[in-house]
Amino acid sequence: MTTTRSGHQPGRAEWWRTAAIYQIYIRSFADGNGDGNGDLAGIRGRLGHLAGLGVDAVWITPFYPSPLADGGYDVADYRDVDPMFGDLGEFEALLGEAHARGLRVIIDLVPNHTSSRHRWFQEALAGEPGARERYLFRDGNGDQPPNDWESVFGGPAWTRVADGQWYLHLFDPAQPDLNWDNVEVRAEFEEILRFWLDLGVDGIRIDVAHGMVKAHGLPDTGRTRQIELLGQAELPYFDQDGVHEIYRAWRKILDSYPGDRMAVAEAWAPNAERLAHYLRPDELHQAFNFHYVEAGWDAGQFRQVIDESLAAVAEVGAPATWVLSNHDIVRHVTRLGGVRRARAAALLTLALPGSAYLYQGEELGLPEVTDLPEEALADPMWERSGHTERGRDGCRVPIPWSGKASPFGFSTSSPWLPQPESWSELTVEAQESEEDSTLSLYRKALRLRRSVTGEFAWLEAPEGVLGFRRGPDFVCTVNFTGEAVDLGLPHRPLLSSVPLDGGLLPPHSAAWWRTREQRATEEEDTMP
Repeated sequence: MTTTRSGHQPGRAEWWRTAAIYQIYIRSFADGNGDGNGDLAGIRGRLGHLAGLGVDAVWITPFYPSPLADGGYDVADYRDVDPMFGDLGEFEALLGEAHARGLRVIIDLVPNHTSSRHRWFQEALAGEPGARERYLFRDGNGDQPPNDWESVFGGPAWTRVADGQWYLHLFDPAQPDLNWDNVEVRAEFEEILRFWLDLGVDGIRIDVAHGMVKAHGLPDTGRTRQIELLGQAELPYFDQDGVHEIYRAWRKILDSYPGDRMAVAEAWAPNAERLAHYLRPDELHQAFNFHYVEAGWDAGQFRQVIDESLAAVAEVGAPATWVLSNHDIVRHVTRLGGVRRARAAALLTLALPGSAYLYQGEELGLPEVTDLPEEALADPMWERSGHTERGRDGCRVPIPWSGKASPFGFSTSSPWLPQPESWSELTVEAQESEEDSTLSLYRKALRLRRSVTGEFAWLEAPEGVLGFRRGPDFVCTVNFTGEAVDLGLPHRPLLSSVPLDGGLLPPHSAAWWRTREQRATEEEDTMP
C-alpha cells in the first residue's frame, strides 16, 4: 500500500464530505515549551483530547516563519516552521502521531500575499530586475494612491515606497499582495503545495481564496466602507472569475497524490451561487459557508441559509460546510446570546448534511473575551483603525485546560493574551466528569453524528421552530422561541441541549430524536 513520509495511508474515499474538522489557532491551543505561546509540541500533547472529542481532522493555522504582523498570515518562508512553533521535524512527528490516532491534518496556505519580510518583497524594494512584477506595484496619481481600494484592516490598500511607487496590500502593509498574472508566482505556489503534500498533509485551507485575482486595470470601486461589502456585493479585488483557473491547476496536483487529499476555500462571495463556483468537480472540494455564520438567532434566517446552501452545492455535487465560530469572528456563545443558544446551535449544525468545522474552545462553551486590556491587543485592526476597532483578539485568547487560575494548563508561563478568571469553571478538567457540561454534549453529539445519514427533509413545525429529518429514523428539532413547545413527536430522545420537560421542547434548545418505529424494529430484531 502506498504511504507518505509520515506513514500516512489512503483512507476512506471522500472522507471530507462528512468530516467534523477542528480548527487549531496554533498560538492559543497548547504551549509545549513554556514560553506562553502555543506550538506544535503543544498540539502533540493534546491529541488525546481531540481523538476523544470525536473529530475526524484538525486544521492548523499558519506556523511558518513570520514576523506575526497578522497572526502568522504574513508568511516569510512557505517551506519551514517558525522557531516559536517548533521545526519541520516536530511537524512531521505531529503528523505521524495524528495519523496514528486516525486524525487527518489540514494546513493553512496563504497565497494572496506574502510577508513584507519575504525574500521576494525585499528584492522588489531593492529594485532587482523583474522582482516587482511578482507583486502589484503601480505609479500613483500624484500624491494619491493608484485607486480607491481600501484595506480590510482599515485605511487605504496602498503604501508608497521610497522611489515613489505604490504597492497593493488588501490587508496590512506588512502583507503585500502577489501578482497572480505572473507565471513565476503560479509556479512557486504549485511547488509549495507539492512540498507539504509530499510530507503527508491531508489537505489545505486556502486563505483569502477569493482575492488572488484582481479586475483588469485595477478600477476604482466608487465606494467607501468597502469592508462592509465583503461577501455582500461585487468588488474588483475579490471573487474574480480568474481565480478558478488557479484552482483547476491545484486540483490536478491534489488528485495526483494518494489518500484523498482535499482543499477548502476561505471564500467570501456575494451569494451561495457564486460560492458554488469554487466547488465545481474540477476545482476545490469545500468552501466555508460564511452565510451560515451571519444568521441571527431566528428560525427563518437559519432555514433560509440552510436551503440556499444545500441548493447551491447540490448543483455542483459538493458537500455543504457549516461553521459557527473561527479565529476571525466573535465566538458564537456571545454572538448568538449565551451558552444556552450556542448549545442548541451546535446540535443544529452537527445534524446537518455535509462537513462541520469546530473552532477550538467552542466545545467548552467559551465566550468572546470583550475586556482585554488595550496594551495586550495584537490584531493589526487595532492600530490600522486608529484604535476604534478592537479586532479579533477576543476570540483568540488561549483556551483553558486545567486548574483554578491562569494559565489554566495552557502553559507554564503567562499566556500571550490574558485569560479571564471566570474560565476556571470552563476548563477541560472542570467539564470532564460533568454529564451535562458543554464538553460532554459535544462528545456525545460527535459520536452520534457518525450514524446520522440519509436525505435531508424539512418537517412541519410551529412558528419559531425548525424540524428536519435525516433518513428514515433521525429527527432534529430546534426551538428558537422563549416558550416551551409541544411538538407531539412519536420519537424517543437521543440527545438534547438542555434537559427535556416531558414531551416539551424547552425555550432556546435543540434535541435529536430516533423514531419509535425504528426503535420497535430494532427491538424486534434483537428479540430471542
